[in-house]
This record gives sequence, structure tokens and C-alpha cells, in this order.
Amino acid sequence: MDERNYLIHPQYLAMGLLLMGITALFLGFSAAYLYNRVQAGLEPIQLPILFVFNALILVGSSLTLNYARSYYKEDKTRKYQQALSVTLLLTIVFLGSQIVAWMQMYDRGLFVNNDNMTSYLYIISIVHFAHVIAGIPFLGIFLYKSIKLMKEPVSVLVYFSDPYKKRHLNLLTMYWHFLDFLWIYLVLFFLINSFI
Repeated sequence: MDERNYLIHPQYLAMGLLLMGITALFLGFSAAYLYNRVQAGLEPIQLPILFVFNALILVGSSLTLNYARSYYKEDKTRKYQQALSVTLLLTIVFLGSQIVAWMQMYDRGLFVNNDNMTSYLYIISIVHFAHVIAGIPFLGIFLYKSIKLMKEPVSVLVYFSDPYKKRHLNLLTMYWHFLDFLWIYLVLFFLINSFI
């Protein structure tokens, strides 16, 4: 069936369902954290400052992916490739920085089995980390294909006019923005809890 016959393409519906499922998962984690904290009268965990810095890195990656999408619409090959490259680089920096944040927690004596509050921080951040890793192959494929397929004017024209690629870039951007928003929510959630 021709995709123009869809009011909303099934891939957008599938992405919406995926994002709703991830939202439910993290809202469940948040509710469980609050419930355990209130029930047991536990002190909140102090969020490492590197988590806040990592939020800025993710916001940067979201912005560069947005630029990539804009350059795609404007048929700007080199800028499109550069924006995808910077997005991938920032994502790798985020992953490395998050590992450093966990190592800092470990050095402070905050182990995953210390107490419930520390366990929640580790679990929530690791699950988010896994979702970021899951998006990297798709970002890498876009970058690889843009370099491989965009060498001549005709191939550039074909690449930029492909509705399949445009839709997939939109889906990737939706997923990326969602992960960035989710990390900001988690950082704010733990920061606010540390003052209450």
C-alpha cells in the first residue's frame, strides 16, 4: 500500500507506542522511588553533578540532530553530514561521561546494593543508558549512508527526495528528543527530591 494513503503512517504509531511504553516504565520507577522513600523514611540520594552536565550534552546532541533534519530539508549535504557526525560524537561523550559518573559514585562508596535510593539511581540511569545505546546504530546508519550515497549530484538529489529516509530521520529525531527530555526529567526529579 502506498504510504500516501495513510492518515498517520504505521511507523509513527509504532514509535508513539514505544515512547508511551518507555514513559510508563520511567514513571513507574519514579513512583516506586517516592513510595519507598516515604514508606521507609529514607534520605534522598544526592545526585552527582556530572548527571547535570550530561543533561547539557544530551541537549546539545538533540540540537545538532535538529540541525541535521533542517539541513536534510534544505538539501545541504556537507552540513547534514557534519550535524549527524557531531550528534554521534556528543552521544558517545554522554555515554563516556555517564560511565565516569557511575565510577565517581562507586568511589564515594555508593554501590548498587547500598540501599534502595542508590539502587534506584543506578537502575534508572542504566535503563536510560541502554535506550541511548539502542539509538546509536540508527544514527550510525544515517551517517554511513549519507557519506556512502551522497557523492554525486544525482545521488544527492535521490537521497534528499526519498520519503522513506525523511520519515526515518523524523522517527529518529522524535526518539532522540524524547530521550533528552526523559534525562532532563530524571535529573530534575532527583534534584527536587534531594531538597525535600
